[in-house]
Amino acid sequence: MTGAAIATTIGRGTGALYALSRLFRPGSRVDIQRRHLRLEPALMIRLVQLSASGTFQVFIGMASWIGLIRIISTFGSDALAGYTIGIRVIVFALLPSWGMSNAAATMVGQALGAGKPERAERAVWQAGFYNMCFLGIIGLVFVLFAKPIVGIFTSDPNVAKHAVSCLRVVACGFLFYGYGMVLTQSFNGAGDTWTPTLINLFVFWLWEIPLAYLLAIVLDFGPFGVFLAMTIAFSTLAVVSAVLFRKGKWKAGVL
Repeated sequence: MTGAAIATTIGRGTGALYALSRLFRPGSRVDIQRRHLRLEPALMIRLVQLSASGTFQVFIGMASWIGLIRIISTFGSDALAGYTIGIRVIVFALLPSWGMSNAAATMVGQALGAGKPERAERAVWQAGFYNMCFLGIIGLVFVLFAKPIVGIFTSDPNVAKHAVSCLRVVACGFLFYGYGMVLTQSFNGAGDTWTPTLINLFVFWLWEIPLAYLLAIVLDFGPFGVFLAMTIAFSTLAVVSAVLFRKGKWKAGVL
C-alpha cells in the first residue's frame, strides 16, 4: 500500500514538473515572463467566484461515493473490496466519456459565442448519441465478461462475486449515463454551472444514497441494492438533465 502511494505521488509529480517545463521553456505558446509572476487579488477573487459552483459540483459527485462506501461497509470487507474493484474499473471505463463530454461543453460555448444556439443544441445531442453508443458497448462488455475482468484483480471468490455484481448492474445504466454526462457538461459550457450542481445534489445525495440505504438495508437486498441504486441514479441523471436541457433556458442565460 505504501509503495502504491509513493508511486502515485512520483507519477503525478513527474507529470506536473513536465507540464511546468513545457510552460516556461522559450518559445512556448503561452509566453510567461517574470513580470507576470505577481499577485492579483481582484483576478484571484474572480476566479474563485467562477469556480465555486463547479468545485461544489465535483464535490457533490465525489462525496456521494463516500456515502455509498459507508453503506457497503456494513456488509463486511469482502463486499467493500468487491465494490472498490468494480468502481475502479467503471471509473477507468468512463474516462473517454468524460473527454467527450468536455468536448461537447466546449462546442456549446463556441456556438453560443458565435450566436448560434441551434448549432450548440445539435452538437450536444450528437455528442450524447456517440457517448451513449460508446458506453453501451463498454456496458455490454462488462455484462458479458465481468468474471474474467474481475479475475485480473482478485482470485478471492467472495470478493469477486461482489465485484462482478457491481460491474454488471451498474453497466446496465451506461446507456443513460452516456447522455447524462454530456447533457450536464453542456450546461457548464453554456456558463450555467448551478443547474448541473443542483442536479447532482438531487440525484446523488437526495435520491441515490437514501435509495441505496432503502434497498440494501431496509429491504435487505444487500450490496446488490447499492449497485441497483447507482444504476437508477445514473438513469435519473440523464432523464432530469434531458428535461431541463430541452427547456432551453441555458440559451437565454448566456446570449
